[in-house]
Amino acid sequence: MRIPRIYHPENLESQTHCQLSDDAANHVGRVLRMQAGELIELFDGTNYIYPARITQASKKTVEVEILEREFADRESPLPIHLGQVISRGDRMEFTIQKSVELGVNVITPLWSERCGVKLDGERLDKKIQQWQKIAIAACEQCGRNVVPEIRPMMKLQDWCAENDDALKLNLHPRAKYSIKTLPNIPAAGVRLLIGSEGGLSPQEIAQTEQQGFTEILLGPRVLRTETAALTAITALQVCFGDL
Repeated sequence: MRIPRIYHPENLESQTHCQLSDDAANHVGRVLRMQAGELIELFDGTNYIYPARITQASKKTVEVEILEREFADRESPLPIHLGQVISRGDRMEFTIQKSVELGVNVITPLWSERCGVKLDGERLDKKIQQWQKIAIAACEQCGRNVVPEIRPMMKLQDWCAENDDALKLNLHPRAKYSIKTLPNIPAAGVRLLIGSEGGLSPQEIAQTEQQGFTEILLGPRVLRTETAALTAITALQVCFGDL
């Protein structure tokens, strides 16, 4: 049976015993119904894993003894910052989950002219927290030990204007480059822009050109926003990463 992997939000380096967070305790004690004596694997975002043994378990509280500390680097050599215009329903959650599995380091939710999702204030804050939890759960599942950051939502033009040494990429059906014909990727990696279900407006496309984005092509077919994101990330990882 596979040993459950659990994210711990505090540094574990100097700890020999710890109490799991409320969310983790609920999962271990209530969902998995694990008992004292059983083993779990903790990670705290520092690229180390901490095999541990449960010493006390209830539906609300779980305490563990840390058995050892092991370095376990499973990060891609290609840094990818995904700028994803927010999509409807569970498509955004799906995109976040799968892009984390594929090795993305940072995800910034974006608002564009044709974005069909309206979020603000408390609803937006709760959604960002929910997306961060999805990223954590994806790391627990796929074996990553560094949790990608879900940044606060930004306007597309502000995100495009941020200073960055990464190669800036934007999908466009009339682009002259495919991913496999791109020049070498800089050490800073890639800043990948994925538009909304309605695509970017002509003004937004012009803005990306002014901010130094390179237009790339993903074949002759029009892809849905979530398909485009995962296809582009996969292709980048095949050509320049670790797939």
